[in-house]
Amino acid sequence: MTEIAAPATTSLLARWRHILRTTNPPEGDLDVVSRWLVLTRAAVLPMTITAGIVGGLLAVGHGVRVDLFVLAMVGIILAHMSNNLMNDLFDLEAGSDTKEYPRALYAPHPILSGMISRRGLALASLIVNLLDLGILIVLAVERGWPVVAFALGGFFLSVAYTTPPLRLKKRGLGELDVLVVWGPLMVGGTYYAAVGHLPWQVVAASLPYGLLCTAVLMGKHIDKIEWDAPQGIKTLPVLLGERTSRHFTQGLMVAFYVSVVALVIARAMPWPALAAVAALPALVKVWKPFSQPRPDEPPHGFPVWPLWFAAIAFLHTRRAGALLILGLAVAAVFGIHT
Repeated sequence: MTEIAAPATTSLLARWRHILRTTNPPEGDLDVVSRWLVLTRAAVLPMTITAGIVGGLLAVGHGVRVDLFVLAMVGIILAHMSNNLMNDLFDLEAGSDTKEYPRALYAPHPILSGMISRRGLALASLIVNLLDLGILIVLAVERGWPVVAFALGGFFLSVAYTTPPLRLKKRGLGELDVLVVWGPLMVGGTYYAAVGHLPWQVVAASLPYGLLCTAVLMGKHIDKIEWDAPQGIKTLPVLLGERTSRHFTQGLMVAFYVSVVALVIARAMPWPALAAVAALPALVKVWKPFSQPRPDEPPHGFPVWPLWFAAIAFLHTRRAGALLILGLAVAAVFGIHT
């Protein structure tokens, strides 16, 4: 496992930042928070936070309940944590996660690294899901059955992603799973919880960011082709092949910009959302790496090898998502609606 070591004497905040930046723990004994950040793969939680903020900003000016929005935000973050915990547990039980598989190479696998036992990981997942259930009950009382539908839909897709008998990841459906979850379910569900209804414009407006998250998963699955193919894990990159998958992922990133412009023209998103187009230089920066195979060796100090395309796509997603939030925030502040 490649790590960027953080001295054990650094402050707690520095250690937490190190984990959030690299997904890897610093050297030395782990405090409770550091351990939890590693176990839940908190470095990728910004994708969920961004999705929730997009839904919340689209809700501004439409009778938003701030308290319910905050609950929904906490709910989707807990759901993502639970998803990561369950994936590690179920992939290990299914035999796909081993010490030689990328999951245990780019960051410590919770169980294989000895950080936690199987029982402990199952218990952690159960506790997170129970907390999420408490939030769901409150939201359901306030907003009715559609909130339950959003939550159960997300939970079902999260479990079905790796759990038999469906194992959507193994059947080339994991990428579609992510598009639906990080698009309509997270953005649309957060909006519904905050406002109490869900117009078609919001469902449509949820798709651009969902495309960005799907691009990250595509990158991750491209990185894992040489491990997944022999195991019969037929992710979309395994089915399409490495070269076609790289170009397809480039297409997903381009589709983000095209869809934002199209949705502004269709008045499904406020025009300040066009600020997302300012992320095009980031797209240019990642375009070349996606136009050629993964290098044989990682650059010096690269923290998440053998992941390569996933990390590059994540950087683009972070920049584009931040600029989309900026544009929607400007629209919210100045009352610019569709």
